[in-house]
Amino acid sequence: MKKIIFATTNKNKIREVNMMMEGFDVELIPMADMGIDVEIEETGTTFEENAIIKAKAICEMTGEIALADDSGLEVDYLDGAPGVYSSRFLGEDTPYEIKNDYIIEKLKDAKGKERSARFACAMAMVFPNGDVETCYGTIEGLIGYEQKGTNGFGYDPIVYVPEYEMTTGEMTPQLKNSISHRGKALEQMKEVMKRRFK
Repeated sequence: MKKIIFATTNKNKIREVNMMMEGFDVELIPMADMGIDVEIEETGTTFEENAIIKAKAICEMTGEIALADDSGLEVDYLDGAPGVYSSRFLGEDTPYEIKNDYIIEKLKDAKGKERSARFACAMAMVFPNGDVETCYGTIEGLIGYEQKGTNGFGYDPIVYVPEYEMTTGEMTPQLKNSISHRGKALEQMKEVMKRRFK
């Protein structure tokens, strides 16, 4: 079985991706399991740049194929913020409950389509020979008027998906993974893996 180092320390992300990789003939090893405990500075201006920076750093450290993702919330009313700063928005240690309330408050005068937002996810796989593969996925929604749902993590309780009449925080993990930004990016990356690891 092919082994790939997963360049993240985010336990929620690891759990979500592992669930989506079930039955797929590739083992993702969290970098912590390799004894790697480093903070990789995300200096990119796009999700894709940040994903490449993270995967490249871990690939160079280990000499192994590395996979990373960078994802976040883009709120159109806030000119795309928090965007690549999603995890650092209002400070890295600020609870998401506070971040979510802040965004809801900022949109108090926004109506209907003015509340449009999306989760975006870029994934990058970097090979020891320098090859880079990237994939991108989004899920469109609207910012809700209140936080709803205890499933998921981060901004999930405020992103309402009209087709399902619920927030991503109210969805079962199975439903969320089948339609989410990360799910879409990972499905594409699995196709890349099939092609590369034949």
